[in-house]
Amino acid sequence: MSDIARTPQPPYYAVIFTSERTEGDHGNAEMADEMVELASLQPGFLGVESAREGVGITVSYWDSLEAIHKWKQNERHVVAQRKGMSEWYSKYKTRICKVERDYGYEAAHK
Repeated sequence: MSDIARTPQPPYYAVIFTSERTEGDHGNAEMADEMVELASLQPGFLGVESAREGVGITVSYWDSLEAIHKWKQNERHVVAQRKGMSEWYSKYKTRICKVERDYGYEAAHK
């Protein structure tokens, strides 16, 4: 995941998942890829961005709080959440924010 998500005009919502990993992968990378694929099929999903250098940060974008709630309850996502607590993360924090404004810059490609 290296692209900046293309989101609509605000308002929309961001779920910020910040984590510190345990040692070893234990299937985390495979599950993360599965979660992005599955989330992209969920109604209300707008995009995702992720980076890891020590602390991992994944931000997913949604059109409503209801869409976020339904994603949290997705059966396969619940499995990933449980494995996260038992195997992958020494700690994590989830924050849900309403995006009121966004702006950006993109250089012209030469």
